[in-house]
Order: sequence, then structure tokens, then C-alpha cells
Amino acid sequence: MRERLDRNGAWLVLATLGVLVAVNEPQLGSDPWRFRPGAVDPTGALAPLVRAAGRGWDVDVVRTPAVLAGLLVAAVAAATWRVRSWRAGAGVALALSVLALLLVPPVLLQVGLRQATAPWFYTNDSTYQIELGGDLVLHGHNPYGRDYRGSGLERFYSLDGSVRPGRQVALDHFAYFPGTVETAAAWRLLPSPLDDYRFFVLLATVGVFLATLAIRAPLAWRLAAGAVLAANPLAVRAAWFGTADAPSLLCVVLAFALVTRSRYGLAAASLATAVLLKQFALVALPFLAVALVVRHVPGRMLARAGAVFAGVLAAGSLPFLVAGPGALWRDTIAYGTGTYRIIGYGLSGLLVRSGVIDDRFGAYPFVPVALLVWLPVTVWLLVAARRSGRLWTGAAGFAVSMFVLLFVSRVFQNSYLVWPLTGIVLACLLAASERFSEARSSPTVS
Repeated sequence: MRERLDRNGAWLVLATLGVLVAVNEPQLGSDPWRFRPGAVDPTGALAPLVRAAGRGWDVDVVRTPAVLAGLLVAAVAAATWRVRSWRAGAGVALALSVLALLLVPPVLLQVGLRQATAPWFYTNDSTYQIELGGDLVLHGHNPYGRDYRGSGLERFYSLDGSVRPGRQVALDHFAYFPGTVETAAAWRLLPSPLDDYRFFVLLATVGVFLATLAIRAPLAWRLAAGAVLAANPLAVRAAWFGTADAPSLLCVVLAFALVTRSRYGLAAASLATAVLLKQFALVALPFLAVALVVRHVPGRMLARAGAVFAGVLAAGSLPFLVAGPGALWRDTIAYGTGTYRIIGYGLSGLLVRSGVIDDRFGAYPFVPVALLVWLPVTVWLLVAARRSGRLWTGAAGFAVSMFVLLFVSRVFQNSYLVWPLTGIVLACLLAASERFSEARSSPTVS
């Protein structure tokens, strides 16, 4: 990077990093699964860290590096009083250092504790099942339509490693799109403990920051926005807790970045990969398509981008469609909309609390509600984005549409909020980019 950060830009980056440290440190490592593993036998490269944590989940071990991140930001801020500008590389290095101190220690401790106990401890049920699905693919089996009892996943839910009777619908479904299991299969080829899927999520989280740097916008805004996307409390928690949204979010951010650089075929491929990794990314598809129309992309290039999107999506899905199309549909679509227990404070949760729905496993009319509420809102947002002629309105529309969809869905996990948050940050960054471009292109008046 040949760009430089002026003093104002440097202060923007420092302020953003400082806020991220302040909001993460008090809650870093909080509310974990309360595992009762019995014996803890530290082994491997992470054994010293496990011993330092007292052979358990010690929040002091993961919060101390966050305090050091704050000290680093403070030290750089003190030095900035005497510096007129930064090199771009210095800003990137500072942001990456803060990200590492916030993201890496809790992941290492979780993985080390898991290696010191058993694979169903110190992980998340979603991450664990994704890994099991990757192992099945490596052995030539279809992860969809399987009974996961006897795989070890059933031992997770007791938190002490025992097998207890009870209703766990996740044991009857593999709710993750094909890209997730394909990346898991590749990742499982690594030696232990690197084969833990949370390392892949960790790298993808840092990758979101790097992808943000590819957006055509002022450097200070890119650094600040990238740091927010990679180190907001939702993203930091997801990395160690085991919520695997980051890989798909990385591809969504990269798709918008590629649009700003007129790489429309690559943007389509990136978005298709995002959809393969998480079905939520489908919401971004119409808004990215409107962004191409706003940029007056010729019809021939639009058709080519559409073909690339369809080709990548088909290539990733075809093996599982051939193996069992019904199983893929039931596990990924029907499972999420009609099987899983109602969770969260969305519309479904409010209906349960008000007595309209008696049972959290009962029927919930997601499809009619989505057609009556979410679809009209989304269409209106698309029309508004098209009329505005602005790229940032597409990202803002994606954020609103995503939040409305989550609200009317059967399940509203707190971790899902990282999706509309990503749309909001992208909209702010793209708005800054368009304003910066207009300022540079407008004639100066002497």
C-alpha cells in the first residue's frame, strides 16, 4: 500500500480500535457452555496454556491479552501526537495486532481444553457436527439424512459426556449448506489440533478485515470498518464459541468489494460461495444484483455474472443433490423453518410468550409470515435502492431485509445479528467511498 493515513485518519482508526477493546474486554469469554469433563490431561502444543488456565475455562487468561491490546492502542495514540501521518502498513499492522489479541487467545484455550478432554467438550454443537460432516465426506458418505446418535454428538448435550434421553432434533439433521461440509472436509485433513474447525472460522474472521481493505474507499474508513466487522463482540464470541458465520460473511464482504472494483464475475463467484456456506447469504443476492444495475453494467456482463453464480452454486451442491436431494432439502430448509425449537426474541418467541403458540416445538407459520411481511419489505427496499442510484443503499437494504427475516423466522439466535451489522457497516463504508469519489471528481473553485 502506497497510501498514507493523515493525523485525522489515524485518530479515527485509534478511536475505533479503542472502542472495540473497551466493549470486548469486560465480556470476553463470558457465558460459555458449562462443561463438566472430569479429568483434564493437557497434551500437545497447547498444554502450557491449559495449565496456565488452571485446566479450565479461565476468563482472566483470555481477557489479559485484551487489556494488552488496549495498552498497545494507548501507546500508539501517545506517539501519534508527534506524527503527521502513518504509512498504510503501520495502520494495517496495528489493527491486525489488536484483532489477534482479541480473537486468538480464547480460541487457543478452547481448542487446548478440548484436546485435553474429549471432542464433545469445549466446542459448540454446530461446530462439532460440521466436523463430523466433514469426516463423513472424507470417507465417502453423505452427511445429510443421517442419524447422528452414536457419533459422539449426543454426548455434547449432557455437558458431562454421558448419554441422556431427551429430544435433540439436531441428531436427526445436518442443517448446514454444502459449502460448510466441504470446507470442513478439507480442514479435517490438517493435523490435530489445527483440524478444529474454529481455526478456519478464526482465519475467516481476520479475512473479513482484509476483504474490507479491498473496497474502494478512504484508507482510514476501510481500516476502521474492517476492524469493526472482524472484532465486534458478536464476531469475537463466534470465533471461540464455535458459531460458523464468518466464512460466509467473508465472501459477502468480498463480493461487495469486488463490485466496487468492477470484477463482476469474481463478485458473483464470491457470493455463490457465501450461499454455499450459509443460506442467509441468499438475502444479499438481489441487493448485489441491484448494485450491478446501479453501476450500469452491460447486459452481456450481467448474464456472464449470473452464469458464474449459477455454475459455482451448482458445482458445490451437485454432489449432495445427486446423493440425496430430499435429504438435503429436509435437513437444511425444512429443518430450520419447521423443526427446530423456537428460540430468541423474534416474532415466534413473542407468540410463545403471549400464549398464541403453546409449544416451542409446535407449528409456526413461517412461510405465510415471510410472504406477507418480509417479501414486500424486501421488494420495497430493492426498488428504493434502484431509484437512489447509490451503491450504499443496496448494502443498507440488505441489512434491513436481513433483520426483518431474522425477526419473523422460527429461530432468532443473538449470533445472527452479525449479519445485519455487516450490512450496516458496509453501507457506511460504501457511502464514504461514494462521497470521497464525488469530492475528487468535482471541480475545485478558486
